[in-house]
Amino acid sequence: MKTHFILWLLVGFCFSIASAQDQTGVDSTGLPGDNFSLQGALQLFRQAASPEAFEKALNDESNHVNNLDLNEDGDIDYIRVEDRSKDELHVLVLQAVVGDNDAQDIATIEIEKTGNEEAMLQIIGDEDIYGEEVIIEPTEDNDEKMEGKGPSYKPDAHMAIVVNVWAWPSVRFVYAPVYRPWVSPFRWRVYPVGWRPWRPLGWRVFHPFHLGFHRHYTVVHVHRTIHARAIYKPHRTSSVTVRTRHSAKIGNYRVTRTKTTHTGPRGNTVTKKTTTVKKGGEIQGKKTTVKRGRR
Repeated sequence: MKTHFILWLLVGFCFSIASAQDQTGVDSTGLPGDNFSLQGALQLFRQAASPEAFEKALNDESNHVNNLDLNEDGDIDYIRVEDRSKDELHVLVLQAVVGDNDAQDIATIEIEKTGNEEAMLQIIGDEDIYGEEVIIEPTEDNDEKMEGKGPSYKPDAHMAIVVNVWAWPSVRFVYAPVYRPWVSPFRWRVYPVGWRPWRPLGWRVFHPFHLGFHRHYTVVHVHRTIHARAIYKPHRTSSVTVRTRHSAKIGNYRVTRTKTTHTGPRGNTVTKKTTTVKKGGEIQGKKTTVKRGRR
């Protein structure tokens, strides 16, 4: 009887994980981005007291946010953080160290101050890692609206409210008068004392760890941090090693892309991008994103 009871518990646990994955509509894409949780990174940034503390948390195995092995050497890649700032704009670049003088941008956390005690941010996953840019931002913290929705609930991106993140300790830290932009001192084979890489987990083991983050952070299709984005783009770092190793996967995922831009009489622009997505050799469907701007 005891053996049967334990067996039923194991079956129930496996079923709950599978059910949670089905509810989110998320499956492995086969891309490197499967192994880095953008939502989880935002949660760690929200909890951190500074960019330095944020970098330490990203590289803590117990947080289960980083599972990347981009150079396929069997060890987790170290993620370093660099703050590129100008005036009241901050871009925290999350970068994987994959070799001697070789690194790959994973994502950027882009922050813009919008008032005396107001700021907004987005985290944007790099297209070399996720197949295309993935934009995620915090949702409104309203537990009543979330009640009963479960960890897989995702608010409608069109109804999303831009969240004021000024209260986040890390945000206030980078806007302090005495703050000097954080640039990680670590590089290939020069890591913090006591840090050791670990073996990456399989996707089905790694993925369930960060399902709970999805209720507080949602995917959107609009760049809100336009000015911060502009100061980052000239400095984007892309690794030849990473592109070479993962180009086939990226190409298999990103089949075709069409972009059309319409300009209104007042100079407002609307850009529609359609991506045909393919997994496992079969076309899964088309995804259209809309980006609005001003010329």
